[in-house]
Amino acid sequence: MKRRSIFYWLTGILIAAVVIWIAFYFDDAVRDFVSQHQNRTTRDFMRNVSRFGDWPEHFALGLILAGVAWWRGSKRWARIFLSMLAALAIAGLIGHGIKISTGRTRPSVKLEQGWNGLRFSSKFQAFPSGHVAASTAFFAVLFLANWRIGLACVPIPMLIGISRIYVAAHYLSDVVCAAVLGILCAILVDRLLFGGKQKPPRGET
Repeated sequence: MKRRSIFYWLTGILIAAVVIWIAFYFDDAVRDFVSQHQNRTTRDFMRNVSRFGDWPEHFALGLILAGVAWWRGSKRWARIFLSMLAALAIAGLIGHGIKISTGRTRPSVKLEQGWNGLRFSSKFQAFPSGHVAASTAFFAVLFLANWRIGLACVPIPMLIGISRIYVAAHYLSDVVCAAVLGILCAILVDRLLFGGKQKPPRGET
């Protein structure tokens, strides 16, 4: 069992490394493609996705869902929704720390693009995407608890990631690395709170 677990982890790390490398490689190409294919309707839509796809909206949703689950007497689902909030918070804190430490300029900033070290201005906080890290962590916990419901929610963080690229707030690599960070935070919370074995009791789904 341990060998199988190690194999899965090594395979996951290898896949993540390759995907991240590809994302960095295509950063400029994706940025240029998006900038050349802009229209007002899509841009307004993507701005709204970005506006309502941040961590406060996810946090409010998680609190409401946890409250409803507790009110209906489902302790398991209340615990799951609270776990989603925990993963959201952890991803947000780690992501913000990385943002400040790396100081990567956003694609929309009219300055020389690069990594500038410790910076507190939002103009230098492109890496990783806080929106995507939070949303991915939030829904990844749900996926680990119930893959069918979680899979149905996968388009949400994906759309948020696309919106962040479209409005020139992030590069492709910012979004991909944020998604990886979110998944890792979700796995961490799942391991700590559920031992990695979220199985619904009989009678619950």
